[in-house]
Amino acid sequence: MNPVRAVILDMDGVLWRGNRPLAGLRELFDTFERRSLPAVIATNNATIEPASVVARLKEAGVVLPPEKIVTSAEAAAAHVARSFPARVRVHVVGEEPLRAALAKAGCRIVNGADRPEVVVVGMDRRLDWEKLTQATLAIRAGAAFIGTNPDLTFPSERGIGPGNGAILAALQAATGAMPTIVGKPEPHLFLEAARRLAVEASGCLVVGDRLETDILGGLRAGMPTALLLTGVTSREALQSSEIRPDVVLEDLPGLSAWLSTLV
Repeated sequence: MNPVRAVILDMDGVLWRGNRPLAGLRELFDTFERRSLPAVIATNNATIEPASVVARLKEAGVVLPPEKIVTSAEAAAAHVARSFPARVRVHVVGEEPLRAALAKAGCRIVNGADRPEVVVVGMDRRLDWEKLTQATLAIRAGAAFIGTNPDLTFPSERGIGPGNGAILAALQAATGAMPTIVGKPEPHLFLEAARRLAVEASGCLVVGDRLETDILGGLRAGMPTALLLTGVTSREALQSSEIRPDVVLEDLPGLSAWLSTLV
């Protein structure tokens, strides 16, 4: 494994479970500081503002600037800005953080009737038939089709509901088009995090709790990976999976101790 020069962290199942920070969270960031390891948090969630993650970390005793939080909304905006001309016309299915990220990246946010060149789809808890119809018409008319993330489900106070992957599936069925996915397990989100860190992909360690998103996405981005057994993936699931992380660790204290042996 190449030397670890920076760390890209997942959130849920890695830094906290539900509303509770996991043991060793503050100590992990102390380790980053002692070892001069820059860190970025990368999340598939396109409905949150980086400032809300910053506030949550502060409650746990960790100070991290908002530019070190990379959401799939921001990664999607960066991808559009790099892939299309300036002021490209974008129709958005999604919530305010996605619209704000695209506008900040220089995109023109337009309605589906205004001949958008790109349709960007993120989780939208106010989705209705009209929004789906406008996106469908635009994609069928030739607009590029981009999804922030493929997560089929989305947790809510009432339980597990449909996620952005379910919205994308409806648009795929209506248009016959396949979206370009920016979030995990595709590499774009991780590569955007590496750009924020100013470190080559091969030097960025991806830390996550899901084999099929965090670890697979890190591998696709050409990054070393560490699986934490604090979230979704169990040792039994790991043994039966073809996705192989570079290292498997029990928890955040284990990650801190392992990093201390490397740098």
